[in-house]
Amino acid sequence: MTAILEVRSLSKHFGGLAAVDAVSFELADGDIAALIGANGAGKTTCFNMLGGALQADTGHVFFQGQNITDWPAHRRCRSGIGRTFQIAATFRSMSVLENVETALSAIGRDTAAAPRLLDETGIADKAGLAVTALAYGDIKRVELAMVLAAEPRLLLLDEPTAGMAGAERRQIMQTIAGLVAARGMTVLFTEHDMDAVFGFARRVLVMDQGQLIADGSPDAVRGDARVQQVYLGDAESDDA
Repeated sequence: MTAILEVRSLSKHFGGLAAVDAVSFELADGDIAALIGANGAGKTTCFNMLGGALQADTGHVFFQGQNITDWPAHRRCRSGIGRTFQIAATFRSMSVLENVETALSAIGRDTAAAPRLLDETGIADKAGLAVTALAYGDIKRVELAMVLAAEPRLLLLDEPTAGMAGAERRQIMQTIAGLVAARGMTVLFTEHDMDAVFGFARRVLVMDQGQLIADGSPDAVRGDARVQQVYLGDAESDDA
């Protein structure tokens, strides 16, 4: 399959710390991939460079064959890269519908598309509610609907199940999987919940101390001795 995202020797240093150290990988069109690692492994820094919140020190990022390494976040968004955050980025003073209408207006799209986006993300019945009245899982769905307003080809999800209970985690991941199938998107997500990772990712990338140490199918990564040593065993026992 054609690569939609190419990351080549991407690096970021903070003082003497190599937060991301020459990371390279590709995502094929339609991939659902998880980027995992212990706290401090470098995955958030890597994610921020892909989304444009941070500029890389060295290396390159290509999206649909175009070098976007130096592009700011808003330009990446308009080119087809959507991004959600661990702490959902919504307008708390507005209603659910107004949040999505605002996102549509910001990119010059007709706000009449808002109800459809709410339906796709499973919160159409909450359109008139204030965001502050929602459970956190539904707030994440509002943010997801806002990101979908730009019709992204690549969706970067930063811990999409953070702050949710087990049933909510499964439901939001099922929603995301359905959106990928319906819209033909590619997804890269960071996540600490191993059930979400191994239940939904078709591919798993593992970082440790700024480096990519594994990249493969969920079964291959689960059985990787180095991954078990530095991360996976501890993460799975923590989640148990």
